Amino acid sequence: MDAVPFTIAVPDEVLADLVERLRRTRWPDAVAGSGWDDGASLPYLKDLARTWAETFDWRAQERKLNELPQFRAEIDGLGIHFVHVRGRGPAPLPLLVSHGWPGSFAEMTRLVPLLADPGAHGGDPRDAFDVVVPSMPGYGFSDRPTERGVTNRRIADLWAQLMTGLGYDRFAAQGGDWGAGVSTYLALRHPERLIGIHLNYIPGSYAPDLSPGTPPLSAEEQEFLAVRDRWIETEYAYGHLQATRPQTAAFGLNDSPAGLAAWIVEKLRDWSDCEGDVESRFSRDEILSHLTLYWVTGTIGSSMRLYRESRVTPLRLEPGQRVEVPTAAARFAKEAPFPPRSWIERGYDLRRYTEFPRGGHFAAMEEPELLAEDVRKFFKELRAVRRSDLA
Repeated sequence: MDAVPFTIAVPDEVLADLVERLRRTRWPDAVAGSGWDDGASLPYLKDLARTWAETFDWRAQERKLNELPQFRAEIDGLGIHFVHVRGRGPAPLPLLVSHGWPGSFAEMTRLVPLLADPGAHGGDPRDAFDVVVPSMPGYGFSDRPTERGVTNRRIADLWAQLMTGLGYDRFAAQGGDWGAGVSTYLALRHPERLIGIHLNYIPGSYAPDLSPGTPPLSAEEQEFLAVRDRWIETEYAYGHLQATRPQTAAFGLNDSPAGLAAWIVEKLRDWSDCEGDVESRFSRDEILSHLTLYWVTGTIGSSMRLYRESRVTPLRLEPGQRVEVPTAAARFAKEAPFPPRSWIERGYDLRRYTEFPRGGHFAAMEEPELLAEDVRKFFKELRAVRRSDLA
């Protein structure tokens, strides 16, 4: 695998086009006083778009992102963008971190230094990681797939090849959202290479073996399934659309930056621990940098397509099948629906289960210190793997 250094450099004309489109937005109407009840707030989106068009400095954000060492490599016919930060410690452990939707590698900018250089952040240098953060196919600066079949399972195989190309025979994995599904598939398909997996989300399509002879569902598990069903009924409209008609939605979202902002910012607000004030968790620059990354790469349609692919290949464990790789689960307070420990233990070799009093779906952005600490503590016990096995 030949990895080529990569620097983000968005053409001026792309940014000028973005500003022009924002200025020409044809806004919808809204019911007076509806706020966020019917979806994205019209007053908030208008104000955000004004900042995006008039004062937001993408070049400053671009420089910050370019402080991370980035590369691109072709793997199994797809160009993959990734961050690769060498750890600062006596024996850094290779750690593959996978993002989800509506996320990107940029989610990890505050998390990566905490993992790669713990000694500089009040931690123990012996807990350092070599951190690899790929952009999922169809996201960011990775290629947008033009054929079907790029599922979480396929992405797991791509990541295994990526780590081989980087010289890591054995490695650890971490992920939330789709990244949790990819990490799970890595453990299922390449168990001999995985030291352990750390998840801050349990894949939505995950279903453990419930065949005859397995323990009956506990009251806690039954309540979780009821809560999950209610959430799907009231909150999952976006997922049904992206899993069934992503192409239809892509026409509007890829053409209108205001539409893209409404689609993504609603999720940043609803899924984070922000009590309804999205900018109490994410700065306006962070939000607009996130949106600009999707806009300039034209990846909202290709990112949504992963929902359709995963609907075709859901994560269902066969009778007797379990994830035998050591697993940790971190439950952040506002991440919902999140299963109880017993539900996870049915399908995973769960060694650590941590509940945090704050944080939400975007843990690496919201609570990077808590997430990094939990990752370090889990893998500290697994570092007995001989250094000669790690490459």
